[in-house]
Amino acid sequence: MMERRAAMKATDRRKTIIQILTNTHIPISATTIANQLKVSRQIIVGDVALLRAAGYEINATPKGYLLNENTSNDTRFSGKIACHHAPENTKKELYLIVDHGGEIVDVIIEHPIYGELVGRLNLTSRYDVDEFMEKVTESHVELLSSLTEGVHLHTIACKDKNTFKQIKKSLTEAGFCYQN
Repeated sequence: MMERRAAMKATDRRKTIIQILTNTHIPISATTIANQLKVSRQIIVGDVALLRAAGYEINATPKGYLLNENTSNDTRFSGKIACHHAPENTKKELYLIVDHGGEIVDVIIEHPIYGELVGRLNLTSRYDVDEFMEKVTESHVELLSSLTEGVHLHTIACKDKNTFKQIKKSLTEAGFCYQN
């Protein structure tokens, strides 16, 4: 009987996690959700894994979880840009994109064993870029692009195609666009 009650609590907790994510349009960390539900962060991480396995599209970003919403109402232009540079130029690359009105939705690499690997970024400002770069430094981890000798793609969302072209031009002029 105790096991059944615990399972009900877990089911209710996962329903609450979906409600929390549905009611926000900004990333929310596992720690924040855990504090709200009075459980450990690891419980939330496990719950999110189970929710994903059940078919919920939950994205993990550097700032927390986001429920993948239907983007049909998003009127922004979105495109991909192939980039290539050394790790020490990452901040400059990201600044160029956000300074020209772009949102860096993700970074994508083509791994020889795992295929396409995607890291959600959702960076829209210099502040976001600075926070991201600080996390990279503090956590002592390699950027995804280090696995492909600096070659990577970014999905960029912006107000229109002309803005996207300007972002690509700026990245090209800075030597960041991949040229084969």
